[in-house]
Amino acid sequence: MLLSGCGDKAEVPVSNAPAKPASGKPRVALVMKSLANEFFASMADGAKAHQAAHVADYDLVVNGIKDERDLSRQVALVEEMVASGVQAIVIAPADSKALVPVLRRARAAGVVVVNIDNRLDAEVLAAEKLTVPFVGPDNRAGAKKVAEHLAKTLKAGDQVVVLEGIRTSFNGAQRRLGFEDALKAAGIVIADSQTAQWDMAQANTIAASMLTRHPEAKAILAANDSMALGAIAAVKAAGKAGAVQVVGFDNIPAVREALKAGTVLATADQHGDQLAVYGIEVALKLIADPTAPITDRETPVDLVTAADVK
Repeated sequence: MLLSGCGDKAEVPVSNAPAKPASGKPRVALVMKSLANEFFASMADGAKAHQAAHVADYDLVVNGIKDERDLSRQVALVEEMVASGVQAIVIAPADSKALVPVLRRARAAGVVVVNIDNRLDAEVLAAEKLTVPFVGPDNRAGAKKVAEHLAKTLKAGDQVVVLEGIRTSFNGAQRRLGFEDALKAAGIVIADSQTAQWDMAQANTIAASMLTRHPEAKAILAANDSMALGAIAAVKAAGKAGAVQVVGFDNIPAVREALKAGTVLATADQHGDQLAVYGIEVALKLIADPTAPITDRETPVDLVTAADVK
């Protein structure tokens, strides 16, 4: 239903933006995924700190969904932000395809839209005749760095298992591919790969099952840190602490502690506290100059190991 209405459409302009509020400052809405995920809490804190340092330049509205799978609620949030008269929406979409139609409607209403964290699907964007700048890291490259670090501790022929994110999310698919790139190059076998929907509890259940079905597995690669935490618990419950390594992606505080403790080997830092800030900066430029070219902005992603954690 959310993908309906993808017929012939004219390119949506960025002009005719809503009038600025009485304060004279533009209002920017940050729409995130799961507020229960430490990564997005860090993102929100970073955005609020930036706005506090630039209080004369813009106002900020921060919101998000409780469950990363609640697509209808995120669609509703976008609609609410448009109705409230914001000048820009900076969004980390829960799904790369399902959010495109409502974002097209936002653009048609004159709202600047900037995509962060999880890239919108190129084919659906083309079908909707919509161009949206993406601000975020190369997830495939980041995941490859993590898997390459893991591969140095293994040998060709060793088995590992993978906990994927939501398969319709671009960043989830890219992280899986990044893991595969590094593991294939090292001759390491992926014995099983399943989605745990970014969720810690699901990851714990699925990882426990994987360890039972693949007792020779030497490592679990999780596409985000929440799932890595679920995997750690499964490894411990299976009595395989120290024998099965775990890697993740996001560098949330709980995983930094796990790195110190040696229960996580590595993760990737996409600098979540700055990711929304980068998107907000792009949005403010487009508000100031609606004719400015719409271009993507690649942001940093770095390997993090115990040696990097103080």
